[in-house]
Amino acid sequence: MGVPRFTRPKTPATDSPSPYLYVANCGPAVGLSYDTIASVFNTFGQVKGIYAADESGTRVIVSYSEANSAQQALTALNGKSCADLGGRSLHIRYSVIQPNCEAESQQVNEHIPVSLLDSEVNIPGLYLVHDFLSPQEEKELLAAVDERPWIGLSKRRVQHYGYEFCYGVNEYPPGVGLSPHIDTHSAFEGLIFSLSLAGPCIMEFRRYLDGSWVPDAASSAYTKVENVVNCSNLVRRSLYLPPRSILLLSGEARYAWQHYIPHHKIDMVNQSVIRRGARRVSFTFRKEETTSIFLIDC
Repeated sequence: MGVPRFTRPKTPATDSPSPYLYVANCGPAVGLSYDTIASVFNTFGQVKGIYAADESGTRVIVSYSEANSAQQALTALNGKSCADLGGRSLHIRYSVIQPNCEAESQQVNEHIPVSLLDSEVNIPGLYLVHDFLSPQEEKELLAAVDERPWIGLSKRRVQHYGYEFCYGVNEYPPGVGLSPHIDTHSAFEGLIFSLSLAGPCIMEFRRYLDGSWVPDAASSAYTKVENVVNCSNLVRRSLYLPPRSILLLSGEARYAWQHYIPHHKIDMVNQSVIRRGARRVSFTFRKEETTSIFLIDC
């Protein structure tokens, strides 16, 4: 079941009371863990959850069981310095749930435990090898590709080696990720390798429990049929891809699970803030019958 998606209303903080508070100047990026935030707001009533309001790491949503608790917290803390939160002055407004399935599926990865090992993800056919290259090999490989011309697309740069495969719009500068999808193409066999260089990222995976996947010849991807009862009825996993690691997607991991990179400038990994690097270069290797080929994304 997906977590709720919240939005900040345009009305003033004194209007439209709700059990949900949008709290600015508060979050992991300013040194405040969710547990610390919850301990402060729990003094006004039962807190159901603390959620990231956006990718900044400096704004959160506090979800109460009752609107009266949220009202008390807003009155006591809004615009005031809180000693239990490092003396920070909080800026608080009411928030509301946005009951939108698409928005619900785009939550930041704090809500999914981030695995460091492939065995923790428990998806058949998914493998991650750490330190596949040495730091020196990474440096040499990046220098080699930078000597070659890049093809500029609207949101990324690419280089093609061997069979050219067009992905559309997709790049990995800070704050930009990869939309959920399942890759397939008749020219390639069933293994996909992804080598990450220069910067880390979180890759998330999701599998819907309703409906089924069918191949879409027009987009060279698997598409969901329309017999989905509840778009929140899905299973989600999250895996940290450090620089110099290589990921293998095969079998179920490739064809039954969507994979995507959340559009964040920071990621949360076990209560630690990981900032996206200025650059992440991804090498994607696919096999065409007897020839191994790869595409380089920047």
